[in-house]
Amino acid sequence: MKLVTYALKGSESVGAVIARDKIVLDLKAADRALARSEKRQANTFFGDMLSFLSAGSKAMAAARKAVKAAEEKLGDEPKADGKTTHFLTRVKLKAPSPRPRKLFCLAGNYQDHIEEGGGRMTAQDKETPRVFMKPPSTTVTGTEDKILIPPIARAIDWEGELAVVIGRTAKGVKAADALRYVAGYTVMNDVSERQLLIKQRTSSRPRDEWFDWLNGKWLDTSAPQGPWIVTTDEIRNPQDLNISTYINGVRKQHNNTAQMLY
Repeated sequence: MKLVTYALKGSESVGAVIARDKIVLDLKAADRALARSEKRQANTFFGDMLSFLSAGSKAMAAARKAVKAAEEKLGDEPKADGKTTHFLTRVKLKAPSPRPRKLFCLAGNYQDHIEEGGGRMTAQDKETPRVFMKPPSTTVTGTEDKILIPPIARAIDWEGELAVVIGRTAKGVKAADALRYVAGYTVMNDVSERQLLIKQRTSSRPRDEWFDWLNGKWLDTSAPQGPWIVTTDEIRNPQDLNISTYINGVRKQHNNTAQMLY
């Protein structure tokens, strides 16, 4: 499935993109329709993407059932009723999960991008991943939303990344079991300001440059994501996916996830 959060008439809904990417199915409305026909209570986890993902396999099964029923009803001719189904071109796609609880990122996870920035990959780059966080409440935005460039910015940079969407609560998980907790995958642009200085200083203290780098990582709107989450059952090998980055319609970057260091 291709799962989305979309906005229509001032409200957000969780949907699935169907009919050769032409139709958005409102999963909450579709489930309610099925509940009426099956004389059962409607599910309560379709209110937002975080609630949906947190409900795990039960929610995924309910979504697949709704998608199957909708596709059988639509047949070969995509059409929208404006209630349960909408044309994709008529809705505004938000970030698939607009308000994730956490957003972990890896710095320098592609050799190509290290070299694009003028660096050289060393043996140490393959020893330990460099993990940092972005505040999700202010950085996460949709793929077609504008990226806000602050007045103090001097060198805005882009990094197309595979975003791994966790679908279950996890802590202390063994590496061999990690993929069992993944609900799906999307794409993120890790936007950075490479030369950010909060204030000019006469001299640098130890680690000042490190914090300058961090400040350039968590600017508002610096984590565009989407357009949708592709569920794991449709991704045969997450380590063989092409990712391209476009800036104002121009391709600036192209990588394959096979080139990931981690």
